Amino acid sequence: MRSDDRYGRGGGGPRRGAGAGAYYRERYGGGRSRREDGRAHEDPPRGADRLGSDLAAELRAMDGASYGRYKSLTGRWRLTAGAPPAVVLEIEKVQSDPFAPPSRVAVHMGPHFTEMPPELCATAVRRRALAGFLARTAAEALRGSACRVDAGRQEVLARSSCQVDADGAVTLRLGVQLPGHGRRIDGYGAERALCGELAEAVAGLRHDALDAEAARRFVESVEDTDALRRMLPSLGLVAFVADGSVLPRRSGVDDRPAAPGAVPFRSPESLRVEVELPNRGRVAGMGLPEGVTLVVGGGFHGKSTLLRALERGVYDHVPGDGRELVVSLPRTAKVRAEDGRRVEGVDVSAFVDHLPTGADTRTFRTDNASGSTSQAAALVEAVEAGARLLLIDEDTAATNLMIRDARMQALVAKDREPLTPFVDLVRSLHRDRGVSTVLVMGGSGDYIDVADRVVMMDAFRPLDVTARARELAAVPTGRAVEADVFPEVGSRVPDPRSVDPVVRGRRKIRAHGRDALGFGEQDIDLRAVEQLADAGQVTGIGLALDRLVRAGHLDGRRTLAEALDLLEAELSVEPAVEPAAEPAVEAEGDGPVEAEPVGALRGGYPGDFAVPRRLDVAAALNRLRSLRVID
Repeated sequence: MRSDDRYGRGGGGPRRGAGAGAYYRERYGGGRSRREDGRAHEDPPRGADRLGSDLAAELRAMDGASYGRYKSLTGRWRLTAGAPPAVVLEIEKVQSDPFAPPSRVAVHMGPHFTEMPPELCATAVRRRALAGFLARTAAEALRGSACRVDAGRQEVLARSSCQVDADGAVTLRLGVQLPGHGRRIDGYGAERALCGELAEAVAGLRHDALDAEAARRFVESVEDTDALRRMLPSLGLVAFVADGSVLPRRSGVDDRPAAPGAVPFRSPESLRVEVELPNRGRVAGMGLPEGVTLVVGGGFHGKSTLLRALERGVYDHVPGDGRELVVSLPRTAKVRAEDGRRVEGVDVSAFVDHLPTGADTRTFRTDNASGSTSQAAALVEAVEAGARLLLIDEDTAATNLMIRDARMQALVAKDREPLTPFVDLVRSLHRDRGVSTVLVMGGSGDYIDVADRVVMMDAFRPLDVTARARELAAVPTGRAVEADVFPEVGSRVPDPRSVDPVVRGRRKIRAHGRDALGFGEQDIDLRAVEQLADAGQVTGIGLALDRLVRAGHLDGRRTLAEALDLLEAELSVEPAVEPAAEPAVEAEGDGPVEAEPVGALRGGYPGDFAVPRRLDVAAALNRLRSLRVID
């Protein structure tokens, strides 16, 4: 049942075209007011529903009170006129003082408020894309205010900051720095932030207030990317780069596309593949088949740029990024050397045997891995976690694990060298284990012998030089093959007691940018987990590790792969059966419908996070220095 007053359009609401904040200013004015009866304010119970109360008046009445009085606001408040409310503000957590981390609030918008067209919410992928668009819209509207929305950067991820339900209901979560004069409440500043700036931004999330064409383009772009990525296995491909893509980035700290003048990508004819996408129609580009792909070329010609684009090809990107149609298999892992990392119970015997110390390399443990042993462990860990494509750049790899040329073989006998180079195992890795590899290599021609195809980057233009490479491979180098079988990877069973984020009775999970995760009493070094796109994913990894234990997925009996399967099923962004449409906020007392996969990780966590990939969760777990596996 529709009512104009319910949506803030009738006599009790703002003028048509005016934001909700304008309504509050018109109704209450900008001057100060005092309680007429002079009595002390009595705080209602914390967490109570006060949908019939006046938040603006409550905030003005608090002006000058002790800052701790803000905590009495915890609970749910009406943010629009009408009954039942179309928009509810839920104050989830209030900061302890003006200098503490921001307070956390959620705004629940019912479907009759947002009026989202059904086609924008028809699938989980479309809802995730729409949520990304709305978060960015809200973040822009609130720029410079006391409110902060985690909208992300170039990637479109499942974020806690915004979820869209199948019926068009929207939940927006954000941080609000509640203002104060020293240790006293600035009630009028808080009214301006919540009932003015935030309310106006929320009014701008109605479909009739949005740039409808931009929203449609955003959703359709993400849908096309997702569809293309899902096509890869049926096409026998591990990656695809569309013609016209812009791969170079603005700088090492700015992931936006390079300034005009960047060379657009164009596929070699021999690797060109055409696909039909749901919205763009027919698209052509370079398809990389399963197997071993070698990327070669001179320095500064775009080898690593291509590999970095494939690293981020596991994510959808915003329109205009240049990499919208650059996709890789979802289970793609970038692997590198990492001096000093801890390794726990990993079977690295494929790469390392007969160590001088006599250590058993089938259950290899160290608190201070070398470059070669760390990369060997990372390769095995990625395969154990389910990787189907490995990306390796010689610039960040351990040379002695990658290759031993003929001269070094002649100088150092095999019985004195415990390392077996990757060049002798990479083909078996695909043939016997179904794991493909893309390698950037500019210094070792021995990889030509094992490559299924060779792509040369020449001034950022790819050329298929496989035929010429095979001619060169026909000339023997004298190098001896040291292995030809990549053995089956063992399944480790983590001890759940070694994965504990609790410190003095409280769960401690905190991202330190993209580089580290504070988890319990430890910091997990994530600098070598290069596919992480932003800090929200790092927090999400911490919540996922906690979830593995809380949900009993890690129980001391299941293998790591089995536990990751269970977690991934919970975090799936495309459920097998679409959830039934349920109203989010349609009557007083109703709670919001928690959207998955965000809901599976929240567990009462009030902050911002993004849902991580299973491979990144596994990578973090493997770098947790307290981790123990059950032998």
